[in-house]
Amino acid sequence: MSSSSDSFRGYSAVSNILKNHRLARAISDAAWRQLRTMLEYKTAWHGRDLIVVDRWFPSTRLCSACGTLAQRMPLDVREWTCRCGSTHDRDVNAARNILAAGLAVTACGDGVRPQRESSRTGQSSAKQERPRATKGIPVL
Repeated sequence: MSSSSDSFRGYSAVSNILKNHRLARAISDAAWRQLRTMLEYKTAWHGRDLIVVDRWFPSTRLCSACGTLAQRMPLDVREWTCRCGSTHDRDVNAARNILAAGLAVTACGDGVRPQRESSRTGQSSAKQERPRATKGIPVL
């Protein structure tokens, strides 16, 4: 089982999301922690690595073409245009940035993706975690 602080952070994030009444039922049914546990188990079983991107990594606001970090953007903005001229779908752009962050960690460690001065966040894109106490023990 995860540490108490890890489960508390996960609980508070989910409880904040549950305040959206349109999504509350679907989100509460999703069993996010169980999904994460299964991913950890399956990757260990097949000799793979699970790379977890930090929850604060600005994947939707970071231009996947030039690396510029856009200003705060409300959730209702589904498409946006960067100063470089690239038009991005919010979800597709986030997926590209998450893939790039994961590949960077896999290839050479974190932080190898070239970034422009305006996009430096000063934080690692990969989540830094301590190994769980049950790491390596198969979950039944």
